[in-house]
Amino acid sequence: MTKVLRIINRLNIGGPTYNAAYLTKYLEPEFETLLLAGMHDESEGSSEFIINKLGLHPTYIPNMYRSLNPIKDRKAYKQIRDIIRDFKPDIVHTHAAKAGAVGRLAAYMEDVPIILHTFHGHVFHSYFNKYKTRAFLEIERYLAKRSTRIIAISNIQRTELCDEFKIAPAEKFEIVPLGFDLSRFQETIEDKRRSFRQRYEIKEHEVAIGIIGRLVPIKNHTFFLNAIQQLIGSTDQAFRVFIIGDGEEREHIENLAKTLDIAYTNEHSQHHNQVLTFTSWIKEVDIALAGLDIIALTSLNEGTPVSLIEASASGKPIVTTNVGGIKDVVKSDENAYIVEKIDVEGFAHKLKILVEHKELRDQMGLNGIEHAFSNFSHMKLVENMRTLYNKLLAERH
Repeated sequence: MTKVLRIINRLNIGGPTYNAAYLTKYLEPEFETLLLAGMHDESEGSSEFIINKLGLHPTYIPNMYRSLNPIKDRKAYKQIRDIIRDFKPDIVHTHAAKAGAVGRLAAYMEDVPIILHTFHGHVFHSYFNKYKTRAFLEIERYLAKRSTRIIAISNIQRTELCDEFKIAPAEKFEIVPLGFDLSRFQETIEDKRRSFRQRYEIKEHEVAIGIIGRLVPIKNHTFFLNAIQQLIGSTDQAFRVFIIGDGEEREHIENLAKTLDIAYTNEHSQHHNQVLTFTSWIKEVDIALAGLDIIALTSLNEGTPVSLIEASASGKPIVTTNVGGIKDVVKSDENAYIVEKIDVEGFAHKLKILVEHKELRDQMGLNGIEHAFSNFSHMKLVENMRTLYNKLLAERH
């Protein structure tokens, strides 16, 4: 049996965890997989419930965190090398930046036959200053030379990595889109909608707008709140806004809401009768999506945003900034409006159109369901990866 050592940065809520979990679970028994995971930040929602639901038992690397720490990173590297010597994998497959750096270097030093890395996103713009960004680019180019293949999750991402950032030549890339078990987003929708809207006291005539994700600078909630302020002054249709998630920017975003005179409540409030609600993390995102009417994304940079795939599967129209792999996830003007990331006024206008036109929301929602289920099935992901593994094993022999 072929052995795969799968290494992921951390088990936080998002696409990389789902990707690693589904591949670990459903590539068996053909591929025996050992899943290694770093430690998630306390400011992020844990996605261990995904792992538990699938009956997986990852091995944790206690010194592997998202942030750089030379001492801890070296300890993580040494532990992974020890695990490789003991497990003797045929394939080491890493997911996301930290796991990709520490894991691929360890695999290379231990002469693992096949070394793969999946870029779930990248940090080559909008994250760091130009000197730090340059350093990360050089590290990724070095690691790419020691990788058998680099896996991009969309055509747009591959083009960025290959042509714009020169990570590796074209022949080194494979495209394997993300995949998810989307069935829950079409189950007991009315019950879930009723539950969410009762919990947050949303009236029948009120349109609910939600943005889902970590509260960190790259998600650009400042842009979102400025668009909401413009929307408040431009429509008579009653609406509510929900910021779902948490993170280091929470206090800053709450203070901005005060500055913009947007009244809000939070997860600890007894009543939710203001235009804006901070919910913190909601694990049952299918319940939240059932209760919402419009989904927004305002990021400065994205790989393949899971929140938009899930929103599409739930039949919700989307307004999003035009970044990263967005156009590989949604269909412009069919299930989503795509706005440039500096155009707050345009973003607010697209929200206004959807807020005021229920039939349009419904039609775009139906378009989204068809698109999501046709392109982002978790079993399609598994089959694509199985095909790639077998191709590389055959080449090796």
